[in-house]
Amino acid sequence: MGQKILDAFQYILDLGPTVMLPIVVFILALCFRVKPGKALRSAVVIGMGFVGIFLIFDLLIESVGPAAQAMVERTGINLPVVDTGWPPLAAIAFASPVAPFVIPMVVLLNIAMIMMRWTKTVDIDLWNYWHFCFAGALVYSATGNFFLGLLGSAIATVTILKFADWSAPYVQKRFNLPGISLPTLSSAIFFPIGILGNKIIDSIPGINKLKADPESIQKRFGVFGEPMMIGLILGVVIGILAGFNTEGVLKLGMNLGAVMLIMPRMVRILMEGLIPLSDAVRALLKKKFPEREDITIGLDIAVAIGNPAVISTALLMTPITILLAVILPGNKIIPLGDLSTLTVPLAMIVLACRGNIIRSIFIGIPVIIANLYIASYLAPLVTQVAKSISFKFPEGASSLVNSFLDGGNPFRYWLVMISQGNLFAIGAIPFIAFFIWLAYKITRRDFDDNGQFKA
Repeated sequence: MGQKILDAFQYILDLGPTVMLPIVVFILALCFRVKPGKALRSAVVIGMGFVGIFLIFDLLIESVGPAAQAMVERTGINLPVVDTGWPPLAAIAFASPVAPFVIPMVVLLNIAMIMMRWTKTVDIDLWNYWHFCFAGALVYSATGNFFLGLLGSAIATVTILKFADWSAPYVQKRFNLPGISLPTLSSAIFFPIGILGNKIIDSIPGINKLKADPESIQKRFGVFGEPMMIGLILGVVIGILAGFNTEGVLKLGMNLGAVMLIMPRMVRILMEGLIPLSDAVRALLKKKFPEREDITIGLDIAVAIGNPAVISTALLMTPITILLAVILPGNKIIPLGDLSTLTVPLAMIVLACRGNIIRSIFIGIPVIIANLYIASYLAPLVTQVAKSISFKFPEGASSLVNSFLDGGNPFRYWLVMISQGNLFAIGAIPFIAFFIWLAYKITRRDFDDNGQFKA
């Protein structure tokens, strides 16, 4: 039975998000009483919006990837853990024994939380359920206890839905994504870190006065402050650091400038398709539950990475990340496969910092340091999970593999340590709870007495 459920979901997932998501949206729209013609058009526009987003995202990866690899090769170091990037981890997660049970559990948990008013997020991003599966797979492999694996996935699901609710007003206003929340585990957990880090920087003289958001940069530098020009300049700088020839430097600059220019336009197309579904959800819920006008649609973090501040921060962090991997004592992984997706964990930090690139980099550095060390520590466990499902290792990765971002995710690491009865991890629970509460209190100043977001 479990395998049949997995096979059904795997068939849908294999269609890819550009086909899978329109199907889900079309079905949801019909359930929420949108006319078939309007529902079909909405679903198709959303699919085409995601086609555009992923085409531009692929351009970003294909452009930055070789440059990052060249920078790594120029360091001349050879570390034992191979950074495969996140795609193999997703494949491992969906092939794990817990996956057939985690996927329907996540759906049911989301429905139950909506009905009990414990969340505002309807997470339709089925593809990213792999994050919850991977958390469960790690816990199961670390403990040998299947039910602890399911519990780990359940804790991850509830936590991320709550974080998505928390960050949704900021996502909607600062990223201009009305009615949207972002329940992507690899990004959402960094929102409270960004909030606390931003608050600390507020108290540091000098640094707290630095403004480096896209609007301020454009105002100060004119045409050279436009997002496409920032992408062009950063591309040229990265190309030079990578040792490219003149042609390679200029091509990289143009490609990154194009990403900065086109990505926001693709997001606008996506939003055009989402409006009918979003309006229908609100209308039906208002009729059934007059007080529930706050429901949001949970989407992939990809819809936020087109923000110029997010891309700029990630590009600037690329050489910094390589440098950190080289100089940090005890680090065993050299960032490679995941370097081109630094936008994902940094997006929520940029959001918390109101688009301030300088602040985001200051906060991003300790986050990347933590990821590198955790990825180094968890590499044997991730490799064990991969071997348990007979995963085909990439060439050159015969010993230890991991992804330095998703495989070094602090939240999953904490779940694994808790499941193993680690006293330090258990003892950290009240401190983690306190810091999350503190970050939440900081954000409450952004709401008026009626609970309306004003920041």
